[in-house]
Amino acid sequence: MMNNIKVIGLGALNIDHIYNVGRILDDGEAVVEEAGYFPGGSAANTIYGLAKLGVGTGFTGAVGDNDEGRLIIDDFKKVGVNTSQISVKQGVKTGSTLCLSDRSGKRSIYVIPGANSLLSDDDLDPAYINRVNLLHLSSFVDDSQFRLSLELVNRLTPSVRLSFSPGELYVARGLKALAPILARTDILFINRNEVQKLTGEDFNKGAEACRQQGCRVVVVTLGKCKGLTGDKASPAVCYIRDAGIEYLIEPANRAETIAVDTTGAGDAFAAGFLYGLLNDRGLEECGRLGDITAQFKISKIGARQGLPTPTRLAQKYADLYKEHL
Repeated sequence: MMNNIKVIGLGALNIDHIYNVGRILDDGEAVVEEAGYFPGGSAANTIYGLAKLGVGTGFTGAVGDNDEGRLIIDDFKKVGVNTSQISVKQGVKTGSTLCLSDRSGKRSIYVIPGANSLLSDDDLDPAYINRVNLLHLSSFVDDSQFRLSLELVNRLTPSVRLSFSPGELYVARGLKALAPILARTDILFINRNEVQKLTGEDFNKGAEACRQQGCRVVVVTLGKCKGLTGDKASPAVCYIRDAGIEYLIEPANRAETIAVDTTGAGDAFAAGFLYGLLNDRGLEECGRLGDITAQFKISKIGARQGLPTPTRLAQKYADLYKEHL
């Protein structure tokens, strides 16, 4: 029921064709070690993760009238995502991606937008979106859907918080183009490479530059990096900036998770972080929950296969931090 929906996602809906390879090549030939196809899309993965954690969710987007489109809708329904606002476009294919992922965590992703490029203003119901606590927004390929996102952000009521995962496609548009969305963003999810490309600064100064654009909280996922003060190496997984306060989140002592596939790891992080935020947890705890959720995800091939239930997340959190959620 609509009354139970707290978070709505808006973004591309794709089928990910994932190929795990020994290494990504500039040129040459290599063997595919594992392959599969799975429902995907950045905001869609985060919404799926939140739904699996028991959060009432819905999604707005477009798929084609084919088996892939039905697979995407059915996958959402399995975890209780409201799919009433997903438009089925006739005569076009569902969006798809070709994802190459290697053992070091490097990825190459190629996008065919398909039905996503037909999403129009007629497919959006502002009343549906403006009744929820939070809108989670990610990218599209084409200019028309980018303009659609800008217009929707401008029509959000003040009570709706906005979380934004721009990804490589929107980062490539530049800071000036994204400024109207950043000015309305409550939580920005961005990785270290993206924030450098967007602002020309490293993660800490880049996060502050995003805050100067209007973002309330900036979450930069890092992987392993050097400490904030310079030379000392730090196993930090994310950096959080909020109104002059900064948090560097380091994982609790644990065996290093073997990364089977990193596709969707950032989306999983966002799901864990937002789950904490919706349950009134502090930013540091939200960062820990994001990291744990991402660690579950990278243990399986596919952007959603390893995502945890609330029980598994709580158990892992208690094991690592000796605290109960």
